[in-house]
Amino acid sequence: MTLFSPGKRSLVGRLVLLASIWSLAVLVVAGVFLTAQFRNAAIGRFDAALTEVTDSLFSGSSLGDNGEVVAPSLTDLKALRVYSGRYWQISDLIGPATLRTLTPSRSLFDSELTVPPSQIARLRASPGKTLYFDLMGPQKTKLRAAAILTQLPGYPRPVVFLAAEDRAPIDSDAERFGRNTAIALLLLGVGLISAVVVQVRFGLQPLFRLRREVASVRRGKAERLVGTYPVELDPLAVELNALLAHNQEVVERQRTHVGNLAHALKTPLSVMLTEASQQPGDLSEVVTRQAEVMRDQVDHHLRRARAAARSQTQGERTPVAPILDELAVTLERIYQDKGVEIDWRAPDDLAFLGERQDFLELAGNIIENAGKWCRQRVRVEAAPAGETRLSVTVDDDGPGLPPEARAQALKRGQRLDENAPGSGLGLSIVDELARAYGGSVTLGEAPLGGLRVTLSLPRAES
Repeated sequence: MTLFSPGKRSLVGRLVLLASIWSLAVLVVAGVFLTAQFRNAAIGRFDAALTEVTDSLFSGSSLGDNGEVVAPSLTDLKALRVYSGRYWQISDLIGPATLRTLTPSRSLFDSELTVPPSQIARLRASPGKTLYFDLMGPQKTKLRAAAILTQLPGYPRPVVFLAAEDRAPIDSDAERFGRNTAIALLLLGVGLISAVVVQVRFGLQPLFRLRREVASVRRGKAERLVGTYPVELDPLAVELNALLAHNQEVVERQRTHVGNLAHALKTPLSVMLTEASQQPGDLSEVVTRQAEVMRDQVDHHLRRARAAARSQTQGERTPVAPILDELAVTLERIYQDKGVEIDWRAPDDLAFLGERQDFLELAGNIIENAGKWCRQRVRVEAAPAGETRLSVTVDDDGPGLPPEARAQALKRGQRLDENAPGSGLGLSIVDELARAYGGSVTLGEAPLGGLRVTLSLPRAES
């Protein structure tokens, strides 16, 4: 069973889709939050190390004999290596937004750190407080910086102590953490969705089982639902059983009415035929002929009503092969004067979804029609025509029918040869009875040279 059915709204698909959207949304938010937290924590540690440098510069700096600012001797070897990525610088404020470099670290070589005017304004607004920001360093590298603006005793202008370091390691670690987190959360998401699919399908198993039981009832394999279902589905199963029982009761009641009607009509017709036969004459012949037509019509319509009623209830399984064998033996005896041979073939497990008497009438009429018109050969082949259909094909070597006459042959009471015996109801009975079961009858040209009749009917499962 697929999760999604094109053109239909799948309950399983809907539940899985909603759970998947919710899970993916939570995982995405979690991934972004964790990556941001990691980045902030890494930057916090980075800023703490820079703060130590600025504090050391501030606490160790002094004024020289000429009033210049003298930096302390720092033992950080990386700050002594040119363009190593770790820098410090002491500057004084000579204007509202201008810094002049007093003492740079050896790692700056012939460069200096340029503080943006916006950050200088922040430093002026928060004297004595360490601030953190990004700036561009030598060789266009992005640096993380910490700076503090304060006043050295005896120095006329404010002094800015600045420490900076290449932030590439932070960004690289954060990117790697984000990538690994995304992979882990993706795997977790796949696992969660798989678990949701299993959970939904397991949780809906009673519903699937109920559907299978209903299908078994419809196909004639069972008469009612017998499974045990959860409290949410048990009332539905009870109502379905009640509906099946009600339908069966209605059908049985209709069958009784049909039988009563048949008896009520056939008895007066039999009396009329008996009386007419005892009083010969023109009127007797007319009454006899019309009464026989009425009896045939009553039989035809009652048979059709019974078939339609049976087709609306749970089906009966009728094996095809035994019926064809019985018909072949019977009709070969009937037409033994012509030397008719009926060659039939059908799989042993092929079955008609309906009552035996109906299939006997359906197949019997078309095989009898073929035996009547054939020269000597009749071939019958029954075969599956899909999962829910079967076909019965009857070919004969008779004169056949031209295409324009085939549609007429299925009409009730049509006799294409008035010299042939019969009422003209054979193929029409087959056509209407087949349609009552949701099937069809088609006429064509047989490979043997005569007429081909193809009967399509519902098929019972093996």
